[in-house]
Amino acid sequence: MSSAEITRDPNNELWGHPKGLYVCFFTEMWERFSFYGMKALLVLYLTKYHLFADSNANLLMGAYAGLAYSLPFIGGMISDRYLGMRKSVMFGGIMLVIGHFLMAFEGQQATMVGDVITRDDSALAIFYLALAFIIIGVAYLKPNISTIVGKLYEDGDSRRDSGFTIFYMGINIGAFFATILCGWLGETYGWGYGFGLAGIGMLAGLISFARGQKHLMGHAEPHNPESLSKKVLGPISKEWLIYIISIASLALVWFMVQREHVVHYTANTLLVIAIAGILFYALTKVDKIARDRLIVLMVLITSTIVFWSLFEQASTSMTLFADRVIDREIFGFTVLASQFQSLNSLFIIIFAPFFAWLWIRLDKFNMNPNIPLKFTLALFFVAAGFGVMIIGSGMANATGQVAAVWLVLMYFLHTSGELCLSPVGLSAVTKLSPKNIVGFSMGTWFLATGLSEILAAKIANIAAVDSVAAETMSISDFLVKYTELFWFMLKLGMGAALVMLILSYPLKKMMHGIK
Repeated sequence: MSSAEITRDPNNELWGHPKGLYVCFFTEMWERFSFYGMKALLVLYLTKYHLFADSNANLLMGAYAGLAYSLPFIGGMISDRYLGMRKSVMFGGIMLVIGHFLMAFEGQQATMVGDVITRDDSALAIFYLALAFIIIGVAYLKPNISTIVGKLYEDGDSRRDSGFTIFYMGINIGAFFATILCGWLGETYGWGYGFGLAGIGMLAGLISFARGQKHLMGHAEPHNPESLSKKVLGPISKEWLIYIISIASLALVWFMVQREHVVHYTANTLLVIAIAGILFYALTKVDKIARDRLIVLMVLITSTIVFWSLFEQASTSMTLFADRVIDREIFGFTVLASQFQSLNSLFIIIFAPFFAWLWIRLDKFNMNPNIPLKFTLALFFVAAGFGVMIIGSGMANATGQVAAVWLVLMYFLHTSGELCLSPVGLSAVTKLSPKNIVGFSMGTWFLATGLSEILAAKIANIAAVDSVAAETMSISDFLVKYTELFWFMLKLGMGAALVMLILSYPLKKMMHGIK
């Protein structure tokens, strides 16, 4: 069907796009505002308020983020088979709002007398419950909003890519302002204010979605609404049984988020099963061309584990580095440690159009790098970012402080790597997978991302110190620890880039013409 033949309703359009796009735009913008606003503060909150050792704070972040990226695989399947996207987003949004507002409860600040630390265990129990609500909420909301955007456009509609670009901007606008505003409130006036603002943001997103449901044109409804209303357990319908089981699963998630090793083993197991399943499918169900393409996809997915493990240092080791070592006085203003995370979103907003233009321009001259080469570039850029930090650390001032410009440059290089890998990789999943397993392959991609979050926490612990030691360490002492971490990440990233470069030629041949 050509774009000229596509049926369009002018009454349901705004600025050339379906009105439902803007409903999804604002919902996702506020959801990302809440997610990144909370994430920007989490490690600082744990180490400064509850006096967690760096290692424990990092591992908790890894467990939380690992579950937040892994469980949407399950939430998406529940949505596809039962609830539909609209109900899933509403339920997920409600869980997120509850979780973020629970985060605003700080309890008593931890105290340290000598080597003995006293914490408010009741407040921490509520904190872990808040994380469980957020994780379940993300599991239902994250996989469905972007799917709704795709459903708003018919096959062949030339506006689809433009619509996703607008939607992607909403994600990064939300993330940018979240790290600026939630970070400022949390670090300046109290952690509860920063977390509370994140909750208000999610509530705004939920209201936006609830009010705009009529503009989704029925695309987000369940496939079989009659089945959902069927009573399956006494007076309880299938729909309400799903909600009850999901709420009951809070206890399991509450347990897991406090035990990073359980999350790690679970993510490892799920990823191995997923990859083995895809490879079994490749060896038994498809022809040689499809088999080769699936093998390429598995290699690409494996390489992303290294990339995201290095990239996701932003919310753990690099935030603590910014707090402890970076000279944050810039033109008379003090930039807060959490606010440096906004640079990633800012650079995406600025440079994403340039990268999109660059690939098209290079393609005209037959110079557009193939997918494995783009992944090689991504690994090189993320490693080079830590190389820049090594150079900056070597130019520290007399007290050991490092100029903020080096951190800005690192974020620029890391964002360049992200733009070479993330949108390219998501597109590669749809290109390299047989149509009937695209969803499963996409789930495997996000499972790999979840595992990388846990590995990122373990890598960050190379520079970890406990609360007692942190009290006596000088800036120069911290700098030595972080420089050791930078060298490890530089070597790991460059090694992975070299391996991918070597593999790029045979992988290109195995893609059989896909660019």
